[in-house]
Amino acid sequence: MRLGIDLGGTKIEGIVLADDGAVVAGARVATPADGYSSVLRAIADLVGHLERSAGGRCSIGVGTPGFLSPRTGLISNSNLTALNGHAVDRDLAETIGRAVRVDNDANCFVLSEATDGAAALPTLAAAAGAVARKPGGIDVVFGATLGTGVGGGIVIDGRVHGGANGSAAEWSHTTLPFLQPTERSPYACFCGRPSCIESFVSGRGLAGAYSEVTGQTLPGPEVGRLAAAGDAPAGEALAIYADRLARALAGVINLLDPRVIVLGGGVSNNARLFDLVPRLWNRYRVADDLRTDLVPARHGDASGVRGAACLWPV
Repeated sequence: MRLGIDLGGTKIEGIVLADDGAVVAGARVATPADGYSSVLRAIADLVGHLERSAGGRCSIGVGTPGFLSPRTGLISNSNLTALNGHAVDRDLAETIGRAVRVDNDANCFVLSEATDGAAALPTLAAAAGAVARKPGGIDVVFGATLGTGVGGGIVIDGRVHGGANGSAAEWSHTTLPFLQPTERSPYACFCGRPSCIESFVSGRGLAGAYSEVTGQTLPGPEVGRLAAAGDAPAGEALAIYADRLARALAGVINLLDPRVIVLGGGVSNNARLFDLVPRLWNRYRVADDLRTDLVPARHGDASGVRGAACLWPV
């Protein structure tokens, strides 16, 4: 059995998967706010609880904000700041008493969806017009989580691609492609880089597009709800947002040429995006006959924790 942990700023979620992907046990606890050692202890306690519930010892994978540097072995760029500068995999292994695999939470998201989710080849095989894998070819899947922040992950032939520096797919903190002279970020991102992708395509980015249209302030989820209900200003804001997302993903397509892109996170619950964005990204792509599929996550909010479990193959 495989045990996955999804470590977030407010909660720690855990799951145990059988070899066939069925959920054997699950639980969640609040993320401690009193420091790094308390986070380690909370994860270890949750692992113990889940293994008792599942009735057996499991492999352990953990998804975290930020990424492990291959050079230093330490977490960087985590918005759960207690993790930064720590060797989370080694410290957890010492606390729990056996090996633990750790990866970025967005990487875990896309690994889940590529393994048995929306981007899995058996899932797409039955879809009309779905892109088939070329015989002998390399299979590339990209995933993006669109929420308060924006994450990205790459899976190549069923394995997470972390890159030489561990920072592959930290794409959201680069400048939005095809930036227009009049475009300005709706807010200053923590990365400090002006006009980064995250500032345009996060939930706050959608709220910023609505403010551009109306001069009024509404949270991103409310803008999405109004757009789905047919509200014209919200629909206009969603169209602006969709064009920005299309540019961001066209940059990914032009670089990686993935078979499929999976979207997760709260903003991805806007079903219209899956129609708008593929039509819009045709303005920015290099390929003449673009065949990349854009699909919503199959496992929804559970993708991260399932992907953490999948860091250990069956």
